[in-house]
Amino acid sequence: MAYDESNIKSLSSLEHIRLRPGMYIGRLGNGSHPDDGIYVLLKEIIDNAVDEFTMKHGNRIEVTILDDSVSVRDYGRGIPLGKVVECVSVINTGAKYDSEAFQFSVGLNGVGTKAVNALSSEFLVRSYREGKFVEAVFKAGVLEKKKEGKTKEPDGTFVSFRPDPALFPDFHYHDDIVQDRLWSYAYLNTGLTIEYNKTIIKSSHGLLDLLSKVLGDEGLYPTIHFKNEHLEFAFTHTSGYGENYFSYVNGQNTSDGGTHLAAFKEGVLKGINEFFRKSWQAPEIRDGIVAAVAIKMQNPVFESQTKNKLGSTEVRTWIVNEVKEAVLEALLKNKAIAQGLQDKVTTNEKVHKEEQEVRNNSKERAKKTALHIPKLKDCRYHIDNAPAAHRKEAECSMIFLTEGDSAAGTISKSRNPDTQAVFALRGKPFNVQGYKRTELYKHEELYNIMVALGIENGIDDLRYSKVVIATDADTDGFHIRILLMTFFLSYFEEVVTSGKLFILETPLFRVRNKSVTEYCYTEAERDDAMKRIRGCEVTRFKGLGEIDAKEFKNFIGDDIKLLPVSIGSLKDIRDKMEFYMGDNTPQRKEFIMENLLNVTG
Repeated sequence: MAYDESNIKSLSSLEHIRLRPGMYIGRLGNGSHPDDGIYVLLKEIIDNAVDEFTMKHGNRIEVTILDDSVSVRDYGRGIPLGKVVECVSVINTGAKYDSEAFQFSVGLNGVGTKAVNALSSEFLVRSYREGKFVEAVFKAGVLEKKKEGKTKEPDGTFVSFRPDPALFPDFHYHDDIVQDRLWSYAYLNTGLTIEYNKTIIKSSHGLLDLLSKVLGDEGLYPTIHFKNEHLEFAFTHTSGYGENYFSYVNGQNTSDGGTHLAAFKEGVLKGINEFFRKSWQAPEIRDGIVAAVAIKMQNPVFESQTKNKLGSTEVRTWIVNEVKEAVLEALLKNKAIAQGLQDKVTTNEKVHKEEQEVRNNSKERAKKTALHIPKLKDCRYHIDNAPAAHRKEAECSMIFLTEGDSAAGTISKSRNPDTQAVFALRGKPFNVQGYKRTELYKHEELYNIMVALGIENGIDDLRYSKVVIATDADTDGFHIRILLMTFFLSYFEEVVTSGKLFILETPLFRVRNKSVTEYCYTEAERDDAMKRIRGCEVTRFKGLGEIDAKEFKNFIGDDIKLLPVSIGSLKDIRDKMEFYMGDNTPQRKEFIMENLLNVTG
């Protein structure tokens, strides 16, 4: 094939955004996952409105989503009228390069609103300033019309858009995901009122309210809460294992943490050890911690366009010192906090010693497992140690926890060996509900899962970007899913709360004739395909092992369907686990009988 000057293309910024949307908003998706692109578009517009509040201009934002079209109205200063079109359509144009106009903004690259405009089938912006307005209407990023005039509306900006169905096929905004996102804004901006589809969302106590929602009454002692102009944090401990963190920079949820979270952890460790005059190790202090930390800073440096991880190194010293001093003050002032925290750390010490004894007794098996994990077909690149040249592949890495050798065989033949690993389960895992973590060292398969994932010493060493449960869509498959979710929520709940655990969705039916083949994930999709495809035959896949490996490539490649496992409240999920998975057979039997009667009646 010839390669000459005619092969070299120059794209406009609009063309580039539409051709390579993933560079600007990450994944596209259809709205079933919180990280899907349609929520990034919503976030970019709301970020601008929140930035106005942060700069003390307007304390109310109105968000409406109707038929998957979005509108956002703020009561800030409004975009300068002479720059309305440029600010939403010309890359590298905006006020956020001016640190006086926007001191703590997330959107520092002048791309966000332009990306929303370019990726929307319809986009309207209207700015109100001092009794005048300017309105501009775009289609797929191209200006259609502009008008201006006088108005009695208060100052501010109104934006409406609809994600382009050509780029986001079959998309839908899920109300629970939108509300979770808006509540995050409220927790991080006390005094801000958000009206969402006529519902008021507002927080009076910031991150303290966030932890109250997540924990209920699960905290072992009163939550430590600190807030100043640049730093806010809240934390307590629960009786659970693992660590749970919610971290933010300038209102941006940094789901992968970063330098600010590492500094917060260090400050907590130093403050507690200094107060109690101990030299406790990090795991002894952090096991069971649930914390939220938010910072405000100028010119944050993130490790990707989607801003999931802070890379700025200059924040470490001041965060460590402020956290340490705040922890010392809280412990000095409140004896209940000091006593509760000391009891928890002392318990952690005992648990870790017990686990170490069990580890030592199992060290011969551990030595063998470190060399070779039975039933694991590993991939080449992992997020914990990938070379710089292969970081992109590592960020796509995943491990499938599969049901038996048949399914594992199908996935192994279909997978990408660079980024996809397979772990074959032998039957149903042990139900760990109500058992101590030492059970991990007594049940070989659970132990091997832990070692394969690299999470024995915490999620920081997790080897894969995603952990995917891949079981048949039948009773046994659903049971295995529940047992694995119980395993993670009991011992490694941060795998779930950090958004790393997923369910693989595979088609239940294949509908085809000689010229067309469609895969259907529900009976409704099957029925629709049968109406459209003449002379079709229908195949029902009873298990993953029944799908041909060549076909299966379609379901774990670029179009893989992953259902995220998420929880709203740690207390609620623990109550449910105790009821459904715990030792309460009479109550559970009564529940089942009542619901069976309801179904048949």
